[in-house]
Amino acid sequence: MNTQDAKRVLETALICAQQPMTVREMRVLFDDELAADTVRGLLDELLRDWRDRGVELVCVASGWRFQSRPAMRVYLDRLHPEKPPKYTRATLETLAIIAYRQPVTRGDIEEIRGVTVSSQMIKQLEDRGWVDTIGYRDAPGRPALLATTRQFLDDLGLRSLDQLPTLDAVLPDPQNLAAALPQQTSLLDALEADAAPGDVTPSEEA
Repeated sequence: MNTQDAKRVLETALICAQQPMTVREMRVLFDDELAADTVRGLLDELLRDWRDRGVELVCVASGWRFQSRPAMRVYLDRLHPEKPPKYTRATLETLAIIAYRQPVTRGDIEEIRGVTVSSQMIKQLEDRGWVDTIGYRDAPGRPALLATTRQFLDDLGLRSLDQLPTLDAVLPDPQNLAAALPQQTSLLDALEADAAPGDVTPSEEA
């Protein structure tokens, strides 16, 4: 199979896929006859091919996918005027604390925010697929340790937590984190818009 045919196969599979695809999954398209580096080279070519279009190829936490560019959102939203449920600022700040300080317990979050965190708020984030329990702290009551998920990264269009906006004002003092969180409009506003910029961290597979 020549390069153009291989690119066409990859392009078609990625456009039709309902979820991001890893390089390992893409190699299955070719009966593993193409090496991972070859597939990545073809993906780089597709990136360039789609560079000036309204849709882009991106690599997120779960793999590769096509998605609409942020500039297209204002037009695409007209097809679906019903707005998704909005999250309260308190919920988004709680999510930001988990994202930047994970793993954390509810007690940690309450210490930073200075207010009680309701179970319903955590459940809302878990139901959305953005937060999950990854263990329990070795402390009285064994509180659950909360962390963000790959779905959280996928919905923000990120490959890893390293791509989150920086919290330059944050120091070890929790109060500094609490003061800085409301300023992270790039993260909170993206989440408030229900995150995903379109239809699209990879591990080593991706």
